[in-house]
Amino acid sequence: MKPKILVVDDDRYTRALIEQLMRHSAQVHLAENGEVARQLFEAIDFNLVLMDQRLPQDTGLDLLREFRAQRPKLVAILITGHADVRDAVAAVREGLFDYLTKPFEDLEALEAVIGKALELDSAYREIDSLRTRLAIESGAPDVIGQSPAMERLLGQVREVAALDTTVLLEGESGTGKDVMAKLIHAWSQRASQPYLEVNCGGLPESLLESLLFGFEKGAFTGASQATPGYFEKAHNGNLFLDEIADMSPKLQSSLLRVLQDRSFCRIGSTSPRKTDFRLICATNRPLAGEVKAGRFREDLYYRINVVALGLPPLRERGDDIIRLALHFLDRYNAKFGKQCGPFTPQAVRALEACRWPGNVRQLQHCIERVVALEPGGIIDAKHLGPSCECQLAPDLQDSAAPSPSPSLAYQEARAEFERNYMRRLLEAAGGNMSEAARCSGIPRQNLYVRMKRWGFVTE
Repeated sequence: MKPKILVVDDDRYTRALIEQLMRHSAQVHLAENGEVARQLFEAIDFNLVLMDQRLPQDTGLDLLREFRAQRPKLVAILITGHADVRDAVAAVREGLFDYLTKPFEDLEALEAVIGKALELDSAYREIDSLRTRLAIESGAPDVIGQSPAMERLLGQVREVAALDTTVLLEGESGTGKDVMAKLIHAWSQRASQPYLEVNCGGLPESLLESLLFGFEKGAFTGASQATPGYFEKAHNGNLFLDEIADMSPKLQSSLLRVLQDRSFCRIGSTSPRKTDFRLICATNRPLAGEVKAGRFREDLYYRINVVALGLPPLRERGDDIIRLALHFLDRYNAKFGKQCGPFTPQAVRALEACRWPGNVRQLQHCIERVVALEPGGIIDAKHLGPSCECQLAPDLQDSAAPSPSPSLAYQEARAEFERNYMRRLLEAAGGNMSEAARCSGIPRQNLYVRMKRWGFVTE
């Protein structure tokens, strides 16, 4: 279903221009004054409102405040003349997505701003939908993502969860392997049974062994009573072993025997105990390389590598970055009793430009820090701070085109800059249009048109 846009402007040429520009990608509704706009807003759930600042009997900013009182997450853009830019800046500070000045000189830029605003509305709606679904599917963890990589992964997780087989999750630190393990449990036939997890890299060998196998009274100093281990407690449920590549060779051998026989002995006992659990493992290092290096048992690798799922890093998830940022913003606003947000366009661009080496975990900590430290109100790029380590892709940091000659006319200088920028952008992205669009912040379709204009791409 196409998104719905409300354009409120007493200038019929402006209304016609935006309607013509967006007719193929959105349902555009037009209003020439505040009264008609109120009627339409009451009847239709709009994804975006474009409002002229100067209206008969109304000001656009006051009308937008009225609309946002009814829908606090309404995504809106103020249209203004050059003389009213101060009002527009004030509107952005109050949480409007952006402002546009008339007359519109660059229709591609106009379309790009509208496209980004619609993406923000889509992110808001996805998060609200997710919360509603999670209220029904109790026990399922929050999973935010509509990028092709995440949709593909979630489809695989849903299929694998229904199968009672061992799963190996591979991905960089911070990509959410623990969340996927919980999701597998929530969607599995064992969902009503125990779910236990342990980080194999965070415990000494002796402690990890006693945690997994359990022990009898007197088995070692301090063992004052018999204690079941995770192999025992996870019977009929799911056991998640995180960072399994860090498990010692001795415990690797012990785990292999448990998986082969589905039996074990508590420490200090010779009586075998039967267990039936589904094993989910995770690692931030490719296990095939660990096997080749002699740090991981080959036979155990083949035993746990029944179904392997790769988790994409955040830098490959496109618009999921903003969806996740909005999700964390809502979470920490509720936790700290704050009303921070929304993000300004500059903050959105900064978040999307980050490489996020720490992936989702780093983004989460970045948003938590902002909400914890800021008193409230909009979040601009400067509020993200250096601790979030937002950096442009290294291959784009030096991609700025040389400054055009000051002797050129303005239009010629602008064209020269755009041509050089597009060439360097495409080179830095390795010819990948999707990556170039993500790095530049220009919608892929618009970027393709510009690239084609300069002859950098062909049909």
